[in-house]
This record gives sequence, structure tokens and C-alpha cells, in this order.
Amino acid sequence: MPPMITPLKDENTLDVEGLERLINHILAGGVHGLFILGTTGESTSLSYEIRHELVRRTCAIVGDRVPVLVGITDTAAAESLRLADTAAKEGAAAVVAAPPYYFNLGQPELIEYYEYLLERLSLPLFLYNMPSHTKIIIEPDTVKTLSKYEGIVGLKDSSANNAYFNNVMNKMKDRPDFSLFVGPEEIMAETVLLGAHGGVNGGANMFPELYVKLFEAAEAGDVATVKALHSIVMEISSKLYSLGKFGSSYLKGIKAALSILGICSDYMASPLHRFRETEREKIAANLEEIKSKMLDIRP
Repeated sequence: MPPMITPLKDENTLDVEGLERLINHILAGGVHGLFILGTTGESTSLSYEIRHELVRRTCAIVGDRVPVLVGITDTAAAESLRLADTAAKEGAAAVVAAPPYYFNLGQPELIEYYEYLLERLSLPLFLYNMPSHTKIIIEPDTVKTLSKYEGIVGLKDSSANNAYFNNVMNKMKDRPDFSLFVGPEEIMAETVLLGAHGGVNGGANMFPELYVKLFEAAEAGDVATVKALHSIVMEISSKLYSLGKFGSSYLKGIKAALSILGICSDYMASPLHRFRETEREKIAANLEEIKSKMLDIRP
């Protein structure tokens, strides 16, 4: 279920043609859903007008092909709920909310916050653990408590903390209906092998078929195939996500690659900035290497 990037022409304008190409490219790879307005989608850097427009346009383009999940994370609950209303009206399947990222909530306050949202939502809700950006961990016991609420249906964990995620899986072993997804693609296969339900992997913006095949191999317990495909994922991680000394190299790399592939613009919302020409040339060369390896996974 890829966390889709947000194609932009400038600070206030969606790249609409690029958005359609991107969505059709991702869905052609066989993905099982689409997550918009997450971290990879630069959600917190976008104007509210663009966020709502993106929901409307994405749901219209996707139609009923796969479920669309909409990120509603915000510091203001009212804005989260307003975006959730748009998601519901446009036909999204669920919403996703990380903790509000300004006040450092304690776990009892976090539970109360999700209760507040839940009472006002008409769509199912996924929890989103992203402590590097929110300063708050949704502790495993809190996940267990919140899972008892009707309407809270799963967790996306982007902590990259295997011990945390394994603890959550152990606490939720009696709830196979509660979906557990990981964000970092570098650990998706191993978590699925251990019982997770899937990944929300940014690289699937570029190479959706690779991540679908990796998920399917892990779900089937095909360790040999997992090893072969995982090695390509790690090539993507090292060659596209790690250029320069930017905290946003991962996102810059994805957007640059999509631009080089002719899919959509690589414009990034402020305060971030797309790669300059020097980095783009490196991305282009590395992309060719990765594409040659991708030929081996096609039927």
C-alpha cells in the first residue's frame, strides 16, 4: 500500500497530469491500496486547499480499483476532521492519523485524543506511529487499548524499531483482524515473514511491482525469493535515498527518480527543496543500474 508522493507544479498547484500518470503507474504494479497525505506525501507542508483537492482528485482517478487511505494528521483536530469529511464524501476507505505533533501528549491524553476523533469520524481509523516526527510513541499497551474501540482497525508503524513492532505484534496476536503495517521498506519482508500484514513503502511509487512481489514472497514464506528481491530494495535505499547530507534525501530521491522516469514533477513544498542538477545526475545513473536489475523480476 504505497504512501504516494504529492506531485506539485509549484507551492500552490498540483501537477494534475502527473498525478494521474503516477496513480495509474502505481496501480499497474498490482498494489493492494493507496495511502495519500502521509509523510512521503509531504502532508504537513501542503496548504489545506491542496490537501482537499488531492483527496478529491485521487479518489476520482482511482475509482473502485483499490482502497484509498487518507492521512488526516494535524495539530488541530478540527482540521483533521474536516479532511476526514472530504475523504468520506469522495469515497475513501479509511483515514490515518498520527499523534498531534506540537504538544508532547502523555499516553492517557493520546487515548483521549483518538477517542475524540473516533466519536466524530464516519470512516475506519488507522493509528500512525511516527515518533521521529511527532515526538510521541504510541506505546504497545496503548495500541492494545485503542484496538478495542470499534472503528480503530490497524496501525502503520514508521518507527523503524523492530523491537517495538515485534512487541506490538505479540500483544495483538489474538487480533488477526487488526492490521499491522510497517513503513520502512528495508524491514518490510522480515516483518511480514513474522506475521505483519504488509508494508507502506515509498519505493513503490517508482517500482510498485517489486514491492508487491516482495510482499507476496514474504507472505508465502518463500525465503529465497525474499532474499533476491530484498537485495534490490536495499540497492534502492542506498542509491536513491542516501545522497548528500539532507534529512529529506529519501523524499528528494523518490521525487527526482519519478521526474527522471517522466511520471511527474519533482517540485517539493517549502521548507524542502528538490535535488539540484548534480544530485539529479547521480540519481539518473543509479536509477539505470537499478532498472537493469529490475528486469530479472519480470515474468
